[in-house]
Amino acid sequence: MEIIYTVVLVILAVTAVSGLFVGVTNDAVNFLNSAIGSKAAPMRIILAVASIGILVGTLTSSGMMEVARTGMFNPELFNFHEVMMLYLAVMLGNIVLLDVYNSLGLPTSTTVSLIFALLGAAIAVSVFKIAEDPAIAIDSLGQFINAAKAMGIVSGILLSVAIAIVVGTVVMYVSRLIFSFRYNKIFRRWGAVWCGLTTTFILYFVLIKGLKAPLSGTEFMAFVADHRLLVLGLLWVGSAVVMFGLQMLKVNILKTTILIGTFSLALAFAGNDLVNFIGVPIAGFDSYKMAAQSGDMAMMMGGLRDSVPANFGLLILAGGIMIVTLWTSKKAMHVTETEIKLASQNEGEEKYGSTVFSRAIVRAAVNMNSSYKRSVPLRVQEWINSRFEQLGGEEKGQVHYDLIRASVNLTCSSLLIAFGTSLGLPLSTTYVTFMVAMGSSLADRAWGRESAVYRISGVMTVIAGWFVTGLGAFVISFAIALGLMYGGAWAVGVLSFGALFLLVRSNLRAKKKNLETQSGEDSWLDSSAASHEILQQCGEEVRSVMERVTSIYNRTMVAVMKENRKALRDLVKESNELFYQSRDRKYEMVPVLNKLQGRDIETVHYYVQVVDYLSEVTKALVHITRPCFDHIDNNHEGFSKDQVKDLVMVNDNVKSVYGEINKMLETNDFSEMERVMQMRDRLMEMISEVIKNQLRRIQGESGSTKTSVLYLGILNETKTMVLQSRNLLKSQKYFVASV
Repeated sequence: MEIIYTVVLVILAVTAVSGLFVGVTNDAVNFLNSAIGSKAAPMRIILAVASIGILVGTLTSSGMMEVARTGMFNPELFNFHEVMMLYLAVMLGNIVLLDVYNSLGLPTSTTVSLIFALLGAAIAVSVFKIAEDPAIAIDSLGQFINAAKAMGIVSGILLSVAIAIVVGTVVMYVSRLIFSFRYNKIFRRWGAVWCGLTTTFILYFVLIKGLKAPLSGTEFMAFVADHRLLVLGLLWVGSAVVMFGLQMLKVNILKTTILIGTFSLALAFAGNDLVNFIGVPIAGFDSYKMAAQSGDMAMMMGGLRDSVPANFGLLILAGGIMIVTLWTSKKAMHVTETEIKLASQNEGEEKYGSTVFSRAIVRAAVNMNSSYKRSVPLRVQEWINSRFEQLGGEEKGQVHYDLIRASVNLTCSSLLIAFGTSLGLPLSTTYVTFMVAMGSSLADRAWGRESAVYRISGVMTVIAGWFVTGLGAFVISFAIALGLMYGGAWAVGVLSFGALFLLVRSNLRAKKKNLETQSGEDSWLDSSAASHEILQQCGEEVRSVMERVTSIYNRTMVAVMKENRKALRDLVKESNELFYQSRDRKYEMVPVLNKLQGRDIETVHYYVQVVDYLSEVTKALVHITRPCFDHIDNNHEGFSKDQVKDLVMVNDNVKSVYGEINKMLETNDFSEMERVMQMRDRLMEMISEVIKNQLRRIQGESGSTKTSVLYLGILNETKTMVLQSRNLLKSQKYFVASV
């Protein structure tokens, strides 16, 4: 056996582990979001339930590996070398592609990625075979490929996207009409029936989807297939009785139902999607064993069609890696955050911008709503609106949506996936769960006039990302496979190293970004805190932000005078982050004001002023750092000696003023306010005099135009920044005094 194939086998093993990590990171969104979004339980409980589901699902995944072995190509037409290069291309392309998507926070389908990566690599190897063998005609390409499988998956995806959002919308709308947002009273009467029905569909989903492989061919599964209505009826009655008993024991059966649904989706994910992560490496290992036993490196790989039982030890190892990833992956929480924000009942800054398409849809919806108001009796409208009247203030809590919607999401997802599986449709768990969540949030009026445009843009971005995934997986795997076939051992080394390097670099960047985010959030106001805690946090944050403003401004002045491009680039990044954090505070203002209910209105008023002035200070800072970097980045002429002298004088005085301001913010002692105001007035006079000096230089035709524009811009924005800081200081003084 040549050493190159041993190396390929090791690479496949490494990428299998990485594939499990990336796959769980990507697909955790499917089974975690409903529980996380509704806060049905503490995070550790949610992860523990999901971990048990993954472990059970992993042990039931035997028999699903044939997708990688024969799903997209006819192995009897490929020899051992070609199959190993094909599988290597799939894993290298697939891992990098999914990791990029997770870094962007976009959920995608590992099923689609695997299928199209296999298809692209198989076509590339087939093209190589045709090009190298004159006896094979180009029109024989179809003999090598199982294209029907890919077309079946694409058609199933298109169908599932449309059906899922419609079903999620309709079921959520009816559910909200029945229960409203104040569902506690009616739930005491009918909660067991509702949760029993929900649990029935979830358990049926486990039977059809999660345990289909290990129970296939048994009398039990035959009975279920022949008596679906009877099985559903028995499950409903049994589940309702159990739920009623739990309700009598004061157990929140809605939360119980959601945790059951989380377990079932995690089980199905591990049981059916494990092939997406380790199917290709295991198929490569089987190919390696067949070639080693025969001693023929040119043997054709028709043996891959033989059914081989899964290795129990490998399944346990894979399950363990998936569970560890679930508990430790920060990226998984990032991907989960995308769906939760798009479905959240809470308004705030939206992650996505508006597009022409989303604006057109919202305008059409507004026009339809106008027609609805004209045609439906007013009493009916008022009753419907009362069912969708949301909770407010403390009653609402800090959840993205309530338990009713979470149970609808799990029920509809489970029902649709189980139904599609029973019909033989290749539905994607990711697509169905995401689109059901979007449909339920739409029906639940989470997409109001303030957020609908951005939510629609987000959904369209994610959907487009799914389909681009298929194209990207195909193209990347096609290119890598061709490189491997033509490049031989050198290509194996170079491409493997390159792909693994990109993966490691991406993970290091993600860790760095997480640390930076956590560092920024350490001083960030926690809107879920109690009223007195919010007041304390506000003062701490104002002090922290002003200290960073002082540091960034001083370093920017030094860097622009020294024409230090690298330092200015980093300072632009720092000032942007500070500005966006301060801007985010404005969008978080409403939930914070709800927390301050009962406080004197003056206190709340001063808090609003502090938030606004803090944002204005950071905005002025950005308007200083960005032009400085652009000027030096474009290699424009630097400042003259006179300009540098004046800027040094201004910078020293700004440091002095801000030093006093920061001291007062730290101690909450504003007794020296008048002295600081006098320092500020002298600084304003100095800046005005420096501006006049520059105007005299311009009249004397001294210096370049661009340098003069930058110089005057820095001075004017410095005035703005100092003035807003003065306003901030006064508001903070009154805010502290009113607490």
